[in-house]
Amino acid sequence: MPQGKVENVPDDGLTTRQRRTQPVLAVHTGLGKGKSTAAFGMALRAWSAGWSIGVFQFVKSPKWKVGEEKAFRALGEAGKNTVDWFKMGEGWSWLARPGDERDHAAEAAEGWAQIKRDLAAQTYDFYVLDEFTYPMHWGWVSTEEVVETLRARPGGHVVITGRYAKDELMDAADLVTEMGKTKHPMDAGRKGQRGIEW
Repeated sequence: MPQGKVENVPDDGLTTRQRRTQPVLAVHTGLGKGKSTAAFGMALRAWSAGWSIGVFQFVKSPKWKVGEEKAFRALGEAGKNTVDWFKMGEGWSWLARPGDERDHAAEAAEGWAQIKRDLAAQTYDFYVLDEFTYPMHWGWVSTEEVVETLRARPGGHVVITGRYAKDELMDAADLVTEMGKTKHPMDAGRKGQRGIEW
């Protein structure tokens, strides 16, 4: 696609402008780093375009303060357009402590129910469903229902991140990017660091 020229123009009766404004479903998956970062880059462009943004994080604990959240909250407070940030559940299921009775599957289902309501109401122009592939992978949320809902949504661009994206989700997507790992600091025993991982 040099210089943004499409290789094939479908015979769908739509004008170039109509095709250009269709809602996009993007999936960022794979074992490499950068899936969420790329999604937040898209959200930054969406914010710059004046769109309202809803960020829904599924397996990152509310206690974990990420730089993107701080930046987008500041952008939302700047008053140009809405940026809402939601954390769905406690975080990674293996972080449960003794006595922790939280039902992560139920919380993921509640989060998905909220997203369905927001999609139907067209609450946001741009949705980031961060780490949302995991609830589908673990069977907490039906992939079939997600695909059906996203295909039928009345509008709104959606980007979904996380490893192990189901084939059905990737088939339904307009844009799929698979991040691969060639090398990572953790390979040399280095832990994540502030400003790079969060």
